[in-house]
Amino acid sequence: MENFAIIDLGSNSVRLEVDQINDDLSYKNILETKEVVRLSENMGEENELKRPAIDRTVKAISSFKEQIKDLPNLNIKAVGTAASRNAVNQADFLKEVEQATGIKIQVISGQDEAHYDYLGVINSLDVVNGIIMDTGGASTELVLVQNGEEMNRISIPLGAVTLSESELNPDVPTASQLFKLFDRLNTIYNDIWWLNRGFNLPIIALGGSNRTLAKIKRRNDPNSKNWDDIHGFHMSIAEVKKIFIELLSSNLEERKAIPGVSKERADIIIGGLSPAITLMRRLNSDRMIFSKRGVRFGLLHERLDQLRNNQNENDQSQSE
Repeated sequence: MENFAIIDLGSNSVRLEVDQINDDLSYKNILETKEVVRLSENMGEENELKRPAIDRTVKAISSFKEQIKDLPNLNIKAVGTAASRNAVNQADFLKEVEQATGIKIQVISGQDEAHYDYLGVINSLDVVNGIIMDTGGASTELVLVQNGEEMNRISIPLGAVTLSESELNPDVPTASQLFKLFDRLNTIYNDIWWLNRGFNLPIIALGGSNRTLAKIKRRNDPNSKNWDDIHGFHMSIAEVKKIFIELLSSNLEERKAIPGVSKERADIIIGGLSPAITLMRRLNSDRMIFSKRGVRFGLLHERLDQLRNNQNENDQSQSE
């Protein structure tokens, strides 16, 4: 038996997930928590992690370490994504985290992040064809899935925090700001040659901003008993547009009061949803399918494959 702990350090939040993996490779989740740290806050054009964000992150990871320190057979896998990846002071930051917490963070590439998203989705949803889209704080990953296979993938260095800080008024974005933002995104999509192969396919949405759409929809459904249960939930393009228009029509305080919108995300939700809205319109997607299984679930299945291979090798050596 192994307790496999995953620390996923994103650009907006850091998450901890612990799964108990049994000898027969069955598993169950025993702990899941997150802290909003805004690691990419005010990185600016110089791409430098700032002291307040670093302090918040170190404090959160220290708290995670304290929560799991007594678990037996503990194996910790800690990964950093876009903010860590892009930071000019990455080495100093990683060293500070390791000295303070004893945890070594592995910074993964955007390509690897997209691949882990694919592993997480394909092992948890019945996906045959679609575009996986994971909008994080400082990057957006896209994966084209055809016949269940990962065909193409890319990581774009733009996300909810970075787009919001660089393009939009946090209270009420102006029409000109929104036009410039959508035009910027369309220009980026123009350079991704394989995106047109996703025409008319659903968007499989990951990331806190995208998932907020489903939470708003479910919170407004009187028949919904567990509004946070959105894994596999479907929304039509018309429903997505309706909620986005509601958000655009609200100022910051009004957005904070919308059921389903986290107060910590209200200032970046419009920027965070813009990549998905633009892509859905571009590809004429008729629906969005939501997933709560991305990078962390992909890392778990990578670990299960490693343990399975180890068992097979041991069985083979014993039979010789």
